[in-house]
Amino acid sequence: MTSGKPQITQAMIDAYDEYTHLTLDRRGFMQKLTGLAGSAAAAAAIAPMLAASKAKAAIVPEDDPAIVSAETTWQAAGAEMTGTIVRPASASGPVPGVIVIHENRGLNDHVRDVARRMAKDGFVALAPDFLSEAGGTPGDEDKAREMIGALDAARTVELAAATEAWLRGANGVNGRVGAVGFCWGGGLVNSLAVADPDLGAGVAYYGRQAPAEDVPKIRAPLLLHYAGLDERINAGIPAYEAALKAANKDYRIFVYDGVNHAFNNDTSAARYDKAASDLAWERTVSFLKDKLA
Repeated sequence: MTSGKPQITQAMIDAYDEYTHLTLDRRGFMQKLTGLAGSAAAAAAIAPMLAASKAKAAIVPEDDPAIVSAETTWQAAGAEMTGTIVRPASASGPVPGVIVIHENRGLNDHVRDVARRMAKDGFVALAPDFLSEAGGTPGDEDKAREMIGALDAARTVELAAATEAWLRGANGVNGRVGAVGFCWGGGLVNSLAVADPDLGAGVAYYGRQAPAEDVPKIRAPLLLHYAGLDERINAGIPAYEAALKAANKDYRIFVYDGVNHAFNNDTSAARYDKAASDLAWERTVSFLKDKLA
C-alpha cells in the first residue's frame, strides 16, 4: 500500500460487484477487501470509495430554476406507486416522458438527480420507487438491495408497464414515453421492452439482457450501454445482440473500454468515469429525442 490516497485495484472493484450483485455478504466482502488491501485499516479506507456516497453533491440542484420537481403518487396495476416527477419549467408545449429506473439500491437522491438532468434536457422525467409496495426504499442500502432481490420479477414488470401508461397520459407529456435504467434498472428496461408494446424507446445502462427467445416481442428501439470491464453483465451481450439482429430490431450497442459497471454513477469515486458517462449521456439524450419526438 502506498502512502497518500489508497490504491484501488480492479480486484477490489470486482469484489465490490460480487458483494452488491452476487453472493458475497458484507462480512465476506470486508474480509476479501482486507486481504486485497493488506490490512483492515486500508480496507476501511477503501470501502467508502467503492460504495456510492450519499454526501456527493447533486449535479442538478433541487432548486434549479430550469425545472419543477415534486414527489408524486399514481395508481399502477392495483398498487399505489410513489416517486419523483420533474418537468422542464419553460416547455412551450407537450414533451416526451422518460421513466428513470433506479439501481438495486432503490430510489435515492442520486436517481432523483438523474431525473432532474433528464428534465433539464427537455423531458418530463419520472423516477418511480419500485419498492413502493414493500413500504418504499429504506435508508439502509444493504436492506434496499435485499428487498430488491426479493421482488417478484413479473410483478415488477407489470408495475413498470402500468407506470409507462400513466406517464403517457400525464399532463405535459406528448404521448410518447421512453425508459432509461441503470444496473438493476437497466435489466428492467430490457424486460419492459419485451412486455410493453407501447414503450417508445429503451436505454439500458449495464443491464441484464432479456432472454433471446423473448426478443421478437420487442417493439421499442433500444440503446444499450455497457462497461468494458463488466465481465458479469457483458457475458450476455453476444446472445442478446444475435437475437436482436436476427429479429431485425432497432438497436445500438456501445461498449466503453476500460470502465467499470456503474460508470455513470458519479457518487461512486472508484467506479465513476466522467468521459464515458458524458458520452453515454449525450448519446442517450440524442436517442430519446429522436425516438420520442
